[in-house]
Amino acid sequence: MVLRVIALAICLICSASISKTAVAGPALLFDPSNGKVLYSEDLDTMWYPASLTKIMTAYLAFEAIKNGKLRLDDKIQCSLVATLQPPSKIGLPVGGELTVDMALQAIIIKSANDVTVMLAEAIAGSERAFVNKMNATAQRLGMTRTHFENTNGLPDPAQVTTARDLAKLARAVLAEHGQYAHYWTLPDMRIGKRRLGSHNALLRTFPGADGLKTGFTCDSGFNVVASATRDGRKLMAVVLGESSGDERAVRAASLLEHGFTNYGWKDLFNTSNIDTLPIDPTARAAASVRRSVIAWDCGNNKRRAAEARRKKTATVKAADKAMAVPTGIDAIAVDQKPALKGSVEGSGGVATP
Repeated sequence: MVLRVIALAICLICSASISKTAVAGPALLFDPSNGKVLYSEDLDTMWYPASLTKIMTAYLAFEAIKNGKLRLDDKIQCSLVATLQPPSKIGLPVGGELTVDMALQAIIIKSANDVTVMLAEAIAGSERAFVNKMNATAQRLGMTRTHFENTNGLPDPAQVTTARDLAKLARAVLAEHGQYAHYWTLPDMRIGKRRLGSHNALLRTFPGADGLKTGFTCDSGFNVVASATRDGRKLMAVVLGESSGDERAVRAASLLEHGFTNYGWKDLFNTSNIDTLPIDPTARAAASVRRSVIAWDCGNNKRRAAEARRKKTATVKAADKAMAVPTGIDAIAVDQKPALKGSVEGSGGVATP
């Protein structure tokens, strides 16, 4: 009887500890060497790119270097428009300078919004002219469901993309500008005495990880385009709309691991690629995921903390009720209760987002 009571209490604890499964955002796993799709989920649903926008900014900077418009050791100036960009940023004053090499590191590693404007003005004369180049390049690359309104991914309802389009862009930037691939692999950079680290956790935690870029706004959730290479084979994953940076890293790592483990038979039977796979007729328009995001800036942590406290209280009450066993075994139940209550508190901690 006592064992039954304890088992019931444990079931109640486990049930209360499992939060509602969040609706996953778009995801795509593919082989950049041939574009083969190894896994996809909502690959044509529109999404806010956030700082994944900077992959296109870097692509156009590499194009400008290739065409002789810029050199890596050229210095570019910080304008008033650049200084007015909100964080994340380097924070140079008007007239401050960076080399193109440092600017590329700043937008890829630090995700510096001010530096994207500096590069845009150096390449095209103004941010608006540069954005026009971004949109023209997107069309040339076949990114048919992508539109840019700024150079850095700051919130704008008209700035949208898809997992498929981001895959096309990432594939192009590595195929056409492979000599600059090391920028995407850098875990940190230094500006003066400041050390600035990458937000791409996979570079530190996933064996074989070698790029590319993360992005986040409250409306987009946590995004990443990630690449990894093992035994000479490179795979890339696009993950959009996760609720935290940790979940973003875990989902991307899971996709990549799945790809490396199962590539052989998937490659044998799969003929679809990111260029030929038909557009998903159920693809949706972009929508905010702000309410599911775990970030103080998005105003959700207080609400989530309150929900966690309510769940924890309900779990404790349920466990206490389950332990209310018939007379005759009360002494045994009391002996078991403190340990069980400790388990309740532990599970509540784990369940808290």
